[in-house]
Amino acid sequence: MFQMPIVDLLERGRGLAESGKRVSVLWQHADTLMFLARGRDYRSEFHINPSDETMQMIKGEMRLHYRTMAGKEEVAVICEGSIIYTPAGTPHSPRFPSDAFALIAERKRRDGEIDRFHWYCAKCDGFLHEEKFVVRDYAEDPVSKAYQCFFGSEEFRTCKKCGEIMPAPRSL
Repeated sequence: MFQMPIVDLLERGRGLAESGKRVSVLWQHADTLMFLARGRDYRSEFHINPSDETMQMIKGEMRLHYRTMAGKEEVAVICEGSIIYTPAGTPHSPRFPSDAFALIAERKRRDGEIDRFHWYCAKCDGFLHEEKFVVRDYAEDPVSKAYQCFFGSEEFRTCKKCGEIMPAPRSL
């Protein structure tokens, strides 16, 4: 018989912080993916998810940067205890400190679906780079992999439009 998991989110968040990891997958089934995410102080990319997504702040506050259909960057503030719905295909960048935690719910990826990560120049808003991943298991932390590829290349971080170089964080 299937066991229905019960998770103490605050306890899991403390464990996540102690481990130094960014993501703790709570469950992953055919159509459901649920994980707890710890903030990344240096987050700068916009994730384009092939599925709808909800983000609920368990501890702390998130500033969700997103790009409109016209390509304009906007910011939504999600306070502790609040939740936001983000439709599939919306470029979004959840920014919150490393001592804050969000509960993320989305659909597990279907065969052939691709997650995309975009970076833009902080000076002129020019497009810098795209990373693509096929996500089979979210426990592999595709966001960290995208960051390693992007920040590992000065060429990727250099704006072709204005020449500005996005600085790499001290640690990923």
